[in-house]
Amino acid sequence: MATTDSTLTGLTKTQATQRLHEDGLNEVAITAFNFKRAILSRLWEPTAWILEGALLVEIGSGKFIQAGFIILMLLFAAVTGAIQARRAQRVLQSLSNDLTPTAAVKRSDQWLTIPVNQLVRGDLVSLRRGDIIPADVDLLTASLTIDESSITGESTAVQRERHATAYAGTTILSGHSLATVTATGAASRAGKTISLLNQHSAPGHLQQLLGKIIGYLALLDTILAVLLLITAIFRRADLVAMLPFLAMLFIATIPIAMPSSFAVANSVEAQVLSQQHVLVSDLSGIQEAANLNLLLLDKTGTITMNRPEVQRCDNFSSKTDQWLLEMATSAVDQQHPSVVDNAILNAATQQHLTPLVPVKFSPFDATIGYAAAIVNTGQGHVSVKLGSWQRLAAMATNSPTLPTAITADTNRTVAVMVADQLMGVFMLQDQSRPDSAAAIQSLQQRGVQVIMLTGDHPKTAEAVAKAVNLTGKVLAYHDLTPATDLTKLAGIAAVTPENKLAIVQQFQQAGYIVGMTGDGVNDAPALKQAEVGIAVNNAVDLAKRSAKVVLMTPGLSTLVQLLDSGHRVYQRMMTWTITKLSRTAELTLLLTGGYLWLNRVPLALNALILVAILNDLVTLVLGTDRTSITTHPEHWNLSRLARLAGGLAAGWTLVGFGLLAGLLKNGTPLDQLSTALYVYLVFSAMLTILITRTTTHFWQQRPSRAVLNAVLLNCVLTIGLGLTGWGIVGISLKLLVIPIVAALITGLVLDALWVKLQK
Repeated sequence: MATTDSTLTGLTKTQATQRLHEDGLNEVAITAFNFKRAILSRLWEPTAWILEGALLVEIGSGKFIQAGFIILMLLFAAVTGAIQARRAQRVLQSLSNDLTPTAAVKRSDQWLTIPVNQLVRGDLVSLRRGDIIPADVDLLTASLTIDESSITGESTAVQRERHATAYAGTTILSGHSLATVTATGAASRAGKTISLLNQHSAPGHLQQLLGKIIGYLALLDTILAVLLLITAIFRRADLVAMLPFLAMLFIATIPIAMPSSFAVANSVEAQVLSQQHVLVSDLSGIQEAANLNLLLLDKTGTITMNRPEVQRCDNFSSKTDQWLLEMATSAVDQQHPSVVDNAILNAATQQHLTPLVPVKFSPFDATIGYAAAIVNTGQGHVSVKLGSWQRLAAMATNSPTLPTAITADTNRTVAVMVADQLMGVFMLQDQSRPDSAAAIQSLQQRGVQVIMLTGDHPKTAEAVAKAVNLTGKVLAYHDLTPATDLTKLAGIAAVTPENKLAIVQQFQQAGYIVGMTGDGVNDAPALKQAEVGIAVNNAVDLAKRSAKVVLMTPGLSTLVQLLDSGHRVYQRMMTWTITKLSRTAELTLLLTGGYLWLNRVPLALNALILVAILNDLVTLVLGTDRTSITTHPEHWNLSRLARLAGGLAAGWTLVGFGLLAGLLKNGTPLDQLSTALYVYLVFSAMLTILITRTTTHFWQQRPSRAVLNAVLLNCVLTIGLGLTGWGIVGISLKLLVIPIVAALITGLVLDALWVKLQK
């Protein structure tokens, strides 16, 4: 049994302040983002090597203007990538700071809760199940079972005995002990305070889909490149002269900016959510929220207030109710009071009783089902146990009869055993949150099925479900079978924490995208398994680290904001995907078909580089675009995306070939034809973005200022370059207007077809 020794006083506040000044914060300073290094790293990667090889070919051929444009493309990709990385890093670092854990520490004989980065050597801290150890410590009062995989890589739990050292960043799986801090920050073995931010998580469904699209684009490029090379060989063309063009074709069609653009789209929403007191510890949680169609809600602390009150006391002893309550206070955790502990303490306060200070104390342990204490009554030491009726009744030397009023549901009771005899039982009652019913209704209106999980008896669970307007059946967990109609469920009762992982997996196997709320150590596996694991505001550190989303305020109302953010990311990535597919198909078909037709590439290398740069300028700001929030879970359908993109590409490509044919018939020189095609490609790309970003006509929904400015800048630059001939062959105003008008007319037709397909 753990010992609470009153001689363990820790430091004074003055001593702690002095040591904090001497040693610094309990953290390792994060290396500042180095913009120059970020640029250089992007100049030394596979995609950059392709362009750098093309650069050497152009320099060797004496084509210095073309070489200059390749350098421009290299610098553009490197600088914009570094800018995006810095932006995402700032957002993530801000969220990481908001997720800083806290620790219970004793200073100047008072227990305080402080951020872990304020801990110093010599601090006396209280460690309990679910905590992430905040610094290297010596255990003083009890042994702990610890997961040290964060520093050793071994998943097997270890037992650290009393007086042993436990290390920063490891997780307490069971036990409770006081400990003295021995090393902090860089001086600790881990070398840093554990961060709750999962920056290296597995990609979500959306990111995996976009990865597949990149693979398809690379395959298309490879096929066309082989076709062009075979054709060039048969025509005895200069293969070396074609290499820069082929390299640039790969760069222009494969979305180099996609990873950073994707991260920014998510981090923009993560920042929005943080202002709504929803912290995203894994950015993939935002994109998954768009597809979420099932939410498993832990009743206690999510649907209910998680502030149970003592509603009645059944006293089996000859003593007074006040005596029974006073004995119960000796077995509550006064350093880390649970909600049950607080209910007992609040009841004692209402009776003007002072909690008894135990001589020895062991906090509640779910594996045994009770907390235990030794208390000095003035007539000797006596043992007190507080916990589960079933567990204590099996140990008691007497056999009192449980009152009829609470026999149906002992999950809402806490029993008191004194000296091996059951002396009484307190019945607790929790109230539903005022906003629970409205929040659940809002989630259901978004097409999300809501199912309550609770350890309560089914009858009790039915009453709670009815109070928050959850309709459907409430089944006990052991009554769930493969034949159960999951769509008819309102709740699952008699659920233990260990059952939750199996429940999540069962729904995932049935095809659901699952969200789940949780707060405890045993919830961590299920939170990790769910597509959108959500730790509630009072969750233990391990639950927060396992979840993708952390709610910083009580209740469910902020979950609607999470869905909104998911839908915004989905819509932006939908725009990106369709436009990228259609633009790529249009570009490659026009260039490949043009080469086969004209015996030369119809677009100059400089113009191709400009097309790639100007397109990426808009791609980089799509993460800020305005969107329309849909009221149903999204579903990515790659074949549908391909059909939509293919239809747009077919329209643009046919008109593009018609434009080339018409200009050739009128005797337009091939170098001016290249500039006209460049103008057409840029304007068609900008119109495609405007068309696909909304389900209405593109002029009916204004894009964000950043997107609108990028589109206008591209159009102005294109017109200016075409007229001035800077970097490309200049053309007349008449020849400039022709591809612009062709693009506008085609855009109006495609926009009408697009709107019709959305209905």
